[in-house]
Amino acid sequence: MSNTTMTRDTSTARKAMIDSQLRTSGVNEEFVLARMMAVPREDHLPDDKAGLAYIDRSVALGDDAHLASPLFYGKLLLEAAPEPSDRVLIVEGGTGYLAELMRPLVAEITVVSAADAAKGALPDGAFSMILVDGAIEALPESFAGALSDDGVIVSGLLLRKVTRLASGRKITGQVTLQPVEDIGMPILHDFDVPTSWTFS
Repeated sequence: MSNTTMTRDTSTARKAMIDSQLRTSGVNEEFVLARMMAVPREDHLPDDKAGLAYIDRSVALGDDAHLASPLFYGKLLLEAAPEPSDRVLIVEGGTGYLAELMRPLVAEITVVSAADAAKGALPDGAFSMILVDGAIEALPESFAGALSDDGVIVSGLLLRKVTRLASGRKITGQVTLQPVEDIGMPILHDFDVPTSWTFS
């Protein structure tokens, strides 16, 4: 198959993704649709998973890596509403797809692995936005420290075994995630809260 044919085929798949998965779920903002049309999802998957690039759910890649569903990324970008001046920290899901979606929309992007972020090993510097590529069970205190005043975090949140898109803003040094809507997404198990046992 020629590169021209491959480009035409995947462009058609991206257009179908936008029409059938994003627009029908209320994601209609042009900056979101333009980025998701521009970035081929298959480029962020191994060859043996490329055929799954445009399905309406997450693609698991092993070692806790994943490519989340198109709807998750569409809703995440919509909630984040990035500005050209934003300095963004991305907690990576293992494929680089979210960073590529965001790259032309903001001034600067720094990427950190979920494992490092969960340990509090965040880069120096105040970020105006933190985006998390998946659902976390608890927000580490270090995230507030990495955000500038009035900075925003958009993440998945695991509450009572249900994943929800959530967002929060740093106010008086504190950040609290507030659920936005229920949506399926991968869980970043590096952020799991240890189970405590009680004995009566």
